[in-house]
Amino acid sequence: MIASPAVTTPTDRDAASSPEPYEPAPRLVADHVSVHFGRRLALQDVSVGFAGGETVSLVGPNGAGKSTLLKVLAGMLAPSHGRVARHPLPDGRTPAVSYVPQRTGVDWTFPVDVLDVVLMGAPVGTPLARLRPFNHALRRRALEVLDLVGMPHHARTQIGELSGGQQQRVFLARALMQDGDILLLDEPFTGVDVPTQDLLLTLLRGQCELGKTVIYATHDLDQARRAAGRVLLVNGAIIADGAPRDVLTPATLRATFGGQVVIFDEQSAHGASDRRADRVR
Repeated sequence: MIASPAVTTPTDRDAASSPEPYEPAPRLVADHVSVHFGRRLALQDVSVGFAGGETVSLVGPNGAGKSTLLKVLAGMLAPSHGRVARHPLPDGRTPAVSYVPQRTGVDWTFPVDVLDVVLMGAPVGTPLARLRPFNHALRRRALEVLDLVGMPHHARTQIGELSGGQQQRVFLARALMQDGDILLLDEPFTGVDVPTQDLLLTLLRGQCELGKTVIYATHDLDQARRAAGRVLLVNGAIIADGAPRDVLTPATLRATFGGQVVIFDEQSAHGASDRRADRVR
């Protein structure tokens, strides 16, 4: 079972004057989740919780179960065992989930333009959202979101005509249009240019500062260090969970990836960044 954050009750005057920092209860919880595809075990006994206002990276090799875990958390895939729960927000609402799939899993030949893709992200409860994409308020909001991701002049461009980085920006815009309390992204940095990576980092940090829960999958250790305050190493199960400096160590990376892994250690000196590569054997 998931352990709830400890609550310390002061027993003396000194303790009462220096209370422990408040730790919020998890917003999203996976409780002993396992997933089988036929006879293949994709995830085994995963128990983990995610709070509001944190950015978490799921790091592991291809085929490690990162995408499977995201789909289970999103409610798109039922676990074979265990359960996933979304705990109510302070206002009593159940947290809404926004999901950004891998680019490789999308049919980019489908004849739809950028604005329509973003409008598809309108919350289901929005009146006539699905039937009237020309609704003026929705259109205005969609254009605002496109401006936020640096795509204001591509509203009527066919999605298949865009570059990989532009397509990723559009799918992030659709997720922002949903305005979910939990944002799940599957390999958002893969196959995109550096400006798009930097934009994604900025937007994800902004969502975290708004109190959203941001969880993304990656096999890029550098992106895990740069973007997340918490890292989960995944390879069929949770190998390690914690701050990047504590989790991205030679021992845990060897257990997760096997073979050889290059770790980049960035240290700032006089405003400059030196990158040192350590090879895990």
